[in-house]
Amino acid sequence: MYKVGITGGIGSGKSTVSAILEDMGVALYNSDVRAKELMATDATLREAIIECFGAECYTDEGLNRGYLASRVFGSAEELAALNAIVHPAVMADFQAWAERAEGDYVIFESAILFEAGLEGSVDSTVVVMAPEELRIERAMARDGATREQVVARIKNQMSDDERADRAKYAIVNIDIDDLREDVEQLHRRLCYDSRTNKH
Repeated sequence: MYKVGITGGIGSGKSTVSAILEDMGVALYNSDVRAKELMATDATLREAIIECFGAECYTDEGLNRGYLASRVFGSAEELAALNAIVHPAVMADFQAWAERAEGDYVIFESAILFEAGLEGSVDSTVVVMAPEELRIERAMARDGATREQVVARIKNQMSDDERADRAKYAIVNIDIDDLREDVEQLHRRLCYDSRTNKH
């Protein structure tokens, strides 16, 4: 199965692009959502997280996200340790899922595709970009966050230019009608790439 990684910074609209492709019949794997599910349900992953971060990571209700977040966000070392546990589990889950999927290609959506070095697990990459001011407005409206909070998150992420340099394809998401046309064109290219096995 031909695998396509889709990424983009906060407020870029990578999930919108993925949703449009999913509407076209392309199978979508949202790695951020699936990682949370695996951390809650996978016994091996649970044991590894407890061993590294302590029993407080889980309560009777399941994963204690607040506690874990307080441990890792603010510490690059702790975050790297968590990612080293979670990412291999997510990639193994994705590979098994992709083998069962149907169609010309599948989508692996990840906010940190390049940062986590996961691009080697896909055959092609797409970055979704948007002007920074628009990204800030979208994220504030979606998350109920302040401008300062969104700007801080953008500063902690890889820049659009860096992502564009590393991605095979780039889509600019400003207007939804233009975006649909661009995504349809992208879909045709990816179908062609998958059939000719172009990387």
